[in-house]
Amino acid sequence: MSGRKIYSFGALAVLGFFTWFLTEPIEQKGDFPEIVKISLRDVGNQLLLSNHDSTSLILPVVELGDTKFELSFQHQLTFEPGMLVSIVNSAFQKSGLPENYIVEVIQCTDHEVAYSYRKTTNQQTTIIPCVGRFLPLNCYTIEVNFTDMNSGFNKQSLLYIPGAFLIILLGFQLGRRKRVAKMGEGSVINGAKKSGEFAVIGSFQFYPEQNKLVKSAVEIGLSRKECELLAIFVTNPNQIIKRDELTKRVWEDKGVIVGRSLDTYISKLRKKLQSDDAIKLTNVHGVGYKLELNT
Repeated sequence: MSGRKIYSFGALAVLGFFTWFLTEPIEQKGDFPEIVKISLRDVGNQLLLSNHDSTSLILPVVELGDTKFELSFQHQLTFEPGMLVSIVNSAFQKSGLPENYIVEVIQCTDHEVAYSYRKTTNQQTTIIPCVGRFLPLNCYTIEVNFTDMNSGFNKQSLLYIPGAFLIILLGFQLGRRKRVAKMGEGSVINGAKKSGEFAVIGSFQFYPEQNKLVKSAVEIGLSRKECELLAIFVTNPNQIIKRDELTKRVWEDKGVIVGRSLDTYISKLRKKLQSDDAIKLTNVHGVGYKLELNT
């Protein structure tokens, strides 16, 4: 696997992990029910204190479902809905609980909803009615149902995002350094040195993907056929390549039948390589051609 592919796979893996982590339901990240119960007891305590009641009991918080909980009291109480909204919001934020939920205040006697509101991360979908109208002294239970558990995440998780991008950036820099080092080192294959995207042929650098030779910063253009022929010779230096093999690979495999085209292109290549005496493109009579490299 190439360095670029390894980097790409690693970046996707890191992003995938943090996407999973940030969107995972909070109840799977920790002791969600216990945290909710503690927060609701805090809410109950604040409501009782607002009633100047510091002695009556807050009854055990009941888990009605995976995301639904009930808070109840020993005695009757009264409160202003806006105060309830503020107390719940403060307690949930302090505990890092989800910001999407519905609160219902239910009368103990007939189980009718005396007051309810909806809180979401989107201000336009948050509904908080009847603020300022006190609920009369009565027996109430307060039910909280957390909604859209998979659509949000704990704000504390935002701290992990810079770390994720730092890991990706370091991976990119490491991959880049390795690629640069690899291009600098190169490797020798059958006498022709390949370095990065080019092959070294004597004093020339051969770029097969760009159809060119480079010598002393001077570019020498190659035709597509010249490039294909030279690529064959470079991978088989100092070896005789038969005429039939050359014509088949460069012309006949593409549905083209040639006569003397091979000799013409070989002649063109000789002229473009002739400035380096260590390179010879010789004709082996009756057999084929050979790229001789005097290394």
